[in-house]
Amino acid sequence: MTRGRIRARLRRSHLYTFACLRPSTHENDLPHPLQGPGFSRTVYCNQPDLHKKKPLYYGANDISTTKYNFATFLPKALFEQFRRVANVYFLLAACLSTFNFSPFSPLSMIAPLAFVVGLSMAKEALEDWQRFLQDVKVNNRKVNVHKGNGIFGLRPWQKIKVGDVVKVEKDQFFPADLLLLSSSYEDGICYVETMNLDGETNLKVKRSLEVTLTLENDESFKDFRGTIQCEDPNPNLYTFVGNIEYERQVHPLDPGQILLRDSKLRNTAYVYGVVIFTGHDSKVMQNATRSPSKRSTIEKKMDNIIYVLFALLVLISLISSIAFAVKTKYDVPDMWYLKPAEADYLYNPKNPALAGFYHLITALMLYGYLIPISLYVSIEVVKVLQATFINQDLQMYDEETGVPAQARTSNLNEELGQVDTILSDKTGTLTCNQMDFLKCSIAGTAYGVRSSEVELAAAKQMALDLEEHETDLSNFPMPKNSAHGLGDNVRRGSEVDLVSVVTSKGVEDQKPAIKGFSFEDNRLMNCNWLKEPNADVMLLFLRILAICHTAIPELNKETGKLTYEAESPDEGAFLVAAREFGFEFCRRTQSSVFIRERCSPSGQPVEREYKILNLLDFTSKRKRMSVIVRDEEGQILLLCKGADSIIFERLSKNGRMYEEATTNHLNEYGEHGLRTLALAYRKLDEQEYSAWNDEFQKAKTTIGGDREAMLERVSELMERELILVGATAVEDKLQKGVPQCIDKLAQAGLKLWVLTGDKMETAINIGFACSLLRQGMKQICISNLNSESQDGKKAVKEHILNQITNAKQMIKLEKDPHAAFALIIDGKTLTYALENDMKYHFLGLAVDCASVICCRVSPKQKALVTRLVKEGTGKTTLAIGDGANDVGMIQEADIGVGISGVEGMQAVMASDFAIAQFCFLERLLVVHGHWCYKRIAQMVCYFFYKNIAFGLTLFYFEAYAGFSGQSVYEDWYLILFNVILTSLPVISLGVFEQDVPSEVCLQFPALYQQGPKNLFFDWYRILGWMGNGLYSSLVIFFLNILIFYKQSFREGGQTADMIAVGTTMFTCIIWAVNCQIALTMSHFTWIQHLFVWGSITTWYLFLILYGISPSISWNAFQILVEVLGPAPIYWAATLLVAVTCNLPYLVHISYQRCFHPMDHHVIQEIKHYKKDVEDRHMWTRERSKARQETKIGFTARVEAKIRQLKGKLQKKQSSLGVVNMSPS
Repeated sequence: MTRGRIRARLRRSHLYTFACLRPSTHENDLPHPLQGPGFSRTVYCNQPDLHKKKPLYYGANDISTTKYNFATFLPKALFEQFRRVANVYFLLAACLSTFNFSPFSPLSMIAPLAFVVGLSMAKEALEDWQRFLQDVKVNNRKVNVHKGNGIFGLRPWQKIKVGDVVKVEKDQFFPADLLLLSSSYEDGICYVETMNLDGETNLKVKRSLEVTLTLENDESFKDFRGTIQCEDPNPNLYTFVGNIEYERQVHPLDPGQILLRDSKLRNTAYVYGVVIFTGHDSKVMQNATRSPSKRSTIEKKMDNIIYVLFALLVLISLISSIAFAVKTKYDVPDMWYLKPAEADYLYNPKNPALAGFYHLITALMLYGYLIPISLYVSIEVVKVLQATFINQDLQMYDEETGVPAQARTSNLNEELGQVDTILSDKTGTLTCNQMDFLKCSIAGTAYGVRSSEVELAAAKQMALDLEEHETDLSNFPMPKNSAHGLGDNVRRGSEVDLVSVVTSKGVEDQKPAIKGFSFEDNRLMNCNWLKEPNADVMLLFLRILAICHTAIPELNKETGKLTYEAESPDEGAFLVAAREFGFEFCRRTQSSVFIRERCSPSGQPVEREYKILNLLDFTSKRKRMSVIVRDEEGQILLLCKGADSIIFERLSKNGRMYEEATTNHLNEYGEHGLRTLALAYRKLDEQEYSAWNDEFQKAKTTIGGDREAMLERVSELMERELILVGATAVEDKLQKGVPQCIDKLAQAGLKLWVLTGDKMETAINIGFACSLLRQGMKQICISNLNSESQDGKKAVKEHILNQITNAKQMIKLEKDPHAAFALIIDGKTLTYALENDMKYHFLGLAVDCASVICCRVSPKQKALVTRLVKEGTGKTTLAIGDGANDVGMIQEADIGVGISGVEGMQAVMASDFAIAQFCFLERLLVVHGHWCYKRIAQMVCYFFYKNIAFGLTLFYFEAYAGFSGQSVYEDWYLILFNVILTSLPVISLGVFEQDVPSEVCLQFPALYQQGPKNLFFDWYRILGWMGNGLYSSLVIFFLNILIFYKQSFREGGQTADMIAVGTTMFTCIIWAVNCQIALTMSHFTWIQHLFVWGSITTWYLFLILYGISPSISWNAFQILVEVLGPAPIYWAATLLVAVTCNLPYLVHISYQRCFHPMDHHVIQEIKHYKKDVEDRHMWTRERSKARQETKIGFTARVEAKIRQLKGKLQKKQSSLGVVNMSPS
C-alpha cells in the first residue's frame, strides 16, 4: 500500500528543463574516458570481499577526529609539554640534580616538574577523550546493508566496506559516499539536504541512472553485479567523474548520482546505493583537517621572555663561575681550613677550570628561581577557573535550548581578547534557516507595515545617535528658527520610525505566529485586496506566487494543514504567503497544479486547475524562473519571477508602468536587509506558443555540450516583452541579536568575513540583513572566465589578477574618507585567488575592504582562506560555524567557536569554545576576552617581576660570599616562595581582576582594542616590569646589607648573622611583592584581600611554627619570636624597604593617570565619582567616543544617514545665506 502511494507521486523529472532533465540514452552519449593518474579507483558493486587485497584494498569506514590515540598520546603529549622552553630547562635541572654538585635534592627538582607536566597532560587527555566519545557515537550508527540473497540487515557504519549495497531511509545521514541506484520514487529521484557540507538549507534533487531503476526492492539485489571506474578520493564536493559497467553496457556517471557522506535523505522513503568512498576517503573527510595544536600569542611570547631570562641566568652563572675559578686558583691555597692539599674536584686549586665548570652547573640550578616553573601551573589553574566562569555566565545561557556556553579548552582564554578578524559561516550561524514573507510591492503600491529586524535595530540606533548629534547640529551658523525646525523634524522622523516598529511588534504579539509569514497589512488580508484600485494586477500577483514554483504539497496529519517541500526556502515562504492571502496551492499532478482561490471574504474557495506546459527553472546564471501555464479559460500565460535587474531589462514598453515606484520600493527593501524578487507576466497566443515550443522541445532532446546554451537561447526568446506586476520582500530570519552583535563587534574594531556555501545572491542579501553591506557601499565582485584549457587557465588567472589590481587602485584613489568597499568572491574564482602566486594580492585587497563575503566555497576553501588570513596578516583569527562543513576553518583558526545548533555536534566537537547563538560571541569576546587577556598579561608580567626581584638577591649574596654557592635563604623559604607565599595572590589577580565591569565593557567596546594592540604585553611593558624587579632586588639586598652590616641590631649588642639577614630580606620580599600586586589590582573582592594580606600573615605564622623545634629549624630556632621580633630595626627595615620598592611604581601610575590616562583609567574615574549617574550627558558623550570608526554595522548605516542629513543642512544654510545677502 505504501509502495503504491509513493509510486503515485509526481515524476519530477518531467518538469525540469536544465540540469535536472535526464536525456534519453543516445549512441553518441559516450562514457567518460578514464585514464591516467587520479582515475584509478575500481569498485565491484555488491562484492565487498574483492576489496580486501591490494591493489583494491580501500580504507575502513570508521573516522577519527581526535588529536591523539592510545599509541601516540604519550610521545605527542610530551612533545607538546616540552615545546615550552621552561619545561626543557627544568628537565635538564632535574637530571643534573641527581649528581652530588647539585645544591638541591633530586626530589625537590623532579616532583614540581612531574606535577606541572602531569597536570597539563591530564587536561589534554580529558579534552581529547570527549572527541573520542563523539567519534565512537558516529562510528556506531546503524544502517541497512545487503548481506546476501536479497536480505538486508543493520550494521554499524564503521563496518561498511567499499562495494557494499546500503539502504538509507528518510531523515538518515548517508554513512559513506554512495552511488544512487534507485529510490522510493519510480523515476529514481531523491531529495538530499547538504547543510553539513555546504551550509545550504534548500533540498538538492539527485537521480539515479535509468538502467538501475529496476533495482526497486531488497530481493532485486540478490544477483546484482556491476563495476565502477571512477576518480580517486579528492575534496571536490561538486564534481565527480566515473563510469559504471552494468549488464554489459558502460554508462557515464556525474555528481547528480552521488550521495555524499554527512548529507541527509529528506522527503524520500528510502534509497539504495553502493558504497564508493569510505571513511577518510569520503569527500567530507577529505575536506577535514587534523586537530591542530593551538597556543596563545601570550604563551608563545612567554617563551621569548624565558629566553631572555635564561640568557640572564647564563650570564650571571658565567660571572659567578669565572669569579669562583679565579678565587679557587688564587685564594683557596691560603685557606688552610679547607685543606687545599686534599681538596676534591669541586674546589681544587690545581684545576680551577674544572672547579669553575662544576660551579657553573651549580649556579645554573641555584639561580633557577629567575625562571618560574610555578608560572605554568598557576596559569593552568587560572585558565581553568576562567573557563569555569565562562561556562557559568548566565548572560550566555540559552533558555530555549538549555545550552550554556562551554570553554572546551582553556588554553586560549586570553586569545579571545586579541582577535582581529572573525570568519563566520552564514547558514545556521548568522541565520536560523527561516524565510519570512514580510513586505511586497504590487502595482506601484507598497504593502506590509511590519519592520524587519535590521529596520528595528537601525531605528533605535538612529534615535540614540540623533541625541548625540543634536549638539553638533545646533552648532551650525544658521537662523534659529531653521535650527529649531530641523531638530523637531529629525526628532519627529525618529519617533515615527519607532512608533511604527512598536506598533508592528504589538500586533505580532497579539496574533499566533505563522512560520514563513510575518506580513501585516489589512489592505491585503481577508480578501481586502479586492477593494484596492488595481485588483486585477493583485490577482495576477497572487497567482504568480501560487503557481510559479516547483514545490510539492504534503498534508500534515497532526495539524491537518498543508506543508510545502520546496527547493528553496524562498519558495516555501511565497506559498505560505499565497495561502494566507487566499490562494492555497493544494496539489500537483504530472501536468497540472491546483489552486484553491478565495476571492470573497465570506465565499468558499474555488479550486482551479492550471496546466503546466513548460517550466524554465532557476539557475544562478539565469537568476529567474518562469512557468508557462494554460488556465481554465484556455489563456496561455508566462509567469516569471527573478532578480529585479534581470526582469526589468526584459520588460516591454507597455510593461513599465510601475517600474519607477517598484524600483524605489526595492531599494528601500534592500536597505532594510530583505531579499527581493520582481514578478512579471506575459500573455501568449496559441500560434506563438506552438512555434516556440517546437524549438524548445528540439533543444531539450539535444545531446551534447551545447544543450544548455541552446535551452538558454530558446528561453530568452520567450522571457521578453514582460509586464511588471510587483515585487516581494522576504526576510531571511537572522539569529536573535545578530545585527546588534555585528555592530558591537565592529565598534570594537573587529573585522568580519562571511564564508558560505550559499549562492552569491543569497550571501549578498544576508550581507544587507546583517549590515555588512549597505546602500552606498561600493561592491567589488571578483569573477572568472569559464575555461578549462591550460592557456585558458592562464587567461583566467590574468583576468582575476587584473580585477584585483584595478580594485586596489580604485580604493587607493578614493578621496572620500567615509567611502566603504565590500569584496564579494565565489568559490570558483577563489580557487585561483588562493594559489601561491595570487593569494597575497587577494589578501591585500580583502584587508582594504570593510567587509568580505566568500560564497559557494567548499569546506577546504574555508580552511584555506582562514589559514591565509591567519598567516598573511599575522593577527589573531576566530572562526565560527555550526556544521560539519565548518570544522576545517574552526580547526585552522587561532580560535574556533562552534554553535551548538540543530546541525549536529561536529562543529562543537572540533571547537575551542561552544556557544548556543552567534549573539553570545559579543560577550565572549568583548567581556571575557578583554578580561582574560588583561588578567593573564598582568599575571605573567607580575610573575617575572617577583621572580627577578627574588632570584637576583641570591646572586648579589653570592658576590658577597665569595661565589661559594651558598644561599642566603633557608631551603624551606625557597620552597614556600612560589608554592604558598606568593602563589594565591597572583592566582586571584588572574581570576578576579576587572579593570571595568562587564556592562561597561559592552558600553565602551573600543576598550577591546587594548588586546589586539597588545598594550599590556608588549616588550615595553614586559621590560618595564623586569626593570621594576631589578630595582626591587637592588633595594631589598643593599638596603638590608646597609642597615645590618657591621652594627648591632638588638639591645644586647648582638650583630646579625646570615640567617637573621636572610630572614629579614625574605620578609621584605614578601611585603614588597604582595604590596605590588595590591597596587596592580583595580578590582578588590574579599578573596583578593584574603589572599594578599593572608599570604603576608602566613609568612609570620610559618616563622613562628618553623622556629619551634631546633631539630627542624636548626639555625633559625625561634628566629621570629626571640631573634627578630623584639628588634625594632627588623620592623623598621621591613617598612622602609617595602615602601622604597613600591614608591616608583606608585609615582608612575599616578603620573600616568593624571597626564596620560588610558581609556579604562578615564572610565574608572567617572565610575568612582559617580558621574555616570550624575552627568548622563558626559557619560553618553564618552560612550560615543568609545567606538572604533567602522564602516559596517547599523551604526555605520545610521552615521551615513546623519552625514547625509548634515550635508543637506549645510546646502540649505548656504542657500539661505545667498537669499539673505541678495537684497543688500
